[in-house]
Parts: sequence; C-alpha cells; structure tokens
Amino acid sequence: MSESKLAGQFFDAAIGLLARVRDEEAASVAAAGAAVADTVAAGGRLFAFGAGHSSLAAQDVVYRAGGPALMNLLAVPGTVGVDVMPATLGSALERVEGLATTVLAASPATAGDLLVIISLSGRNTLPVEMAREARARGLTVIGVTSVAYAAATSSRAASGGFLLDHCDIVLDSKIAVGDAELTTDGVGAPFAPASTVVTSALMQATMAAAAEELAARGIEPPLLRSGNVDGGHEWNRRVFEDNRDRIFYQH
Repeated sequence: MSESKLAGQFFDAAIGLLARVRDEEAASVAAAGAAVADTVAAGGRLFAFGAGHSSLAAQDVVYRAGGPALMNLLAVPGTVGVDVMPATLGSALERVEGLATTVLAASPATAGDLLVIISLSGRNTLPVEMAREARARGLTVIGVTSVAYAAATSSRAASGGFLLDHCDIVLDSKIAVGDAELTTDGVGAPFAPASTVVTSALMQATMAAAAEELAARGIEPPLLRSGNVDGGHEWNRRVFEDNRDRIFYQH
C-alpha cells in the first residue's frame, strides 16, 4: 500500500509546531519548571485543569509512570473529556459563570499551591475565571494556551480578558485559530488538529524541567514508576506514603 500524503503532511506540521515551541518557548518552559520545583520544595501541592479535549493534556501528567506523583487533576464535573451526553453540554458548561469559583472553593487547592490551566482558546468563562480566582487565592497559575486566539477572537468571559491575562507564566502552544493543520480538495472543513500533541509535549517538557531543577537543588523529584516493571509498585507505594498529604487521587 502506498503512503498517505496527508498523513505525512500532518506529521510534518506537528513536528514543525513542536520545533517552534521547543525553540520559542524554552525560557517560559524553564520558568514553569522552576515554579513547579519551587512549589514542591516548599511543601505545596500541584493541580492541573483542562476542559473538553484540553483535559487530555492535564490528565497526561496525573498518576502517570515517569510523571510527578504530586500532580492532581482539578476536575470540573461535566467538562473532563467528552463523557457527558450530549457532548455539547461540556462546551456549554465552559461558559457558566461562577462554576470555577465553586469548584475551587470545594477543592483542596490553597495558597502556596500551583495550578496549570490548559485551554487552547483561553476565551471561555471557565478557564478565565479559574485562573483569576486561583491567583486571588494565592496559587501560582501557569496557563497553556494559544496566544493567537487572544489576537483573533473575543473573550466570552463576563469580566473580559483571556486566560493569558490572569497567569503568572504563559506557555504558548503556537496553534493557529481553528486548530486544524490540513485542507484538501473535496473536504469542506479543515482537519487534523495538533493541539493535543503540542500541549501534551509542553506539559511533559515542563515536568522534565521541574525534575531537572529539583535534582539540581539536591531534592529527589517525587516521580512514579511504571507498575509494569519489577519493583514499580513498591516504589510507588513508598512515594504515595511519603507524600500522602499532597496526593488526592490516592488514599
């Protein structure tokens, strides 16, 4: 069977975006990693939030082999993935005022903790309110978003502004408005989104930078090992026990 031209074009587009964020966001990734390391070293807790498909990149660093044991998913019911019926309800919930404030108030997140908020457009009420309220509560906020949206779209938040306006550190995914890398004759809509690939890479790069910074300070990064390698479960049980007051998905 011959190769798919469009499949190859998607790989090229994704690789190009990864190269851009590697080169253009290097300083921001290092700063984000240092902020994570600062929080861990000070005894704080780590949280990640994303709605809809942005939740995929948040979940990718929670309870993950090779990932930080202290990263907890800050879940907003109805917005974690596309598990609600109808699926459009999840999008509608992203525009509900007060929802983020209520979720934060009910969560264990508090001053001195760190929250990563992932939103491709950064324009909806939920991520904007989440960032604003988290900072007001004394959390460090890292936003992972596409800066291009702030220049080309309008905010849907009642208070105005975008996610990037309420963050301590912003990581720009460089994704174009519309999140579709390909077009071709005979297909009416652009297709092949790359935001999940790039955003997940930014999250993993940030966690790598945090591990590097902690090791440089002489602090063992609290990382998990795969349960499918010998000794993995034993390692993880020790990490869970040593950090039980900072891990909320394990009791």
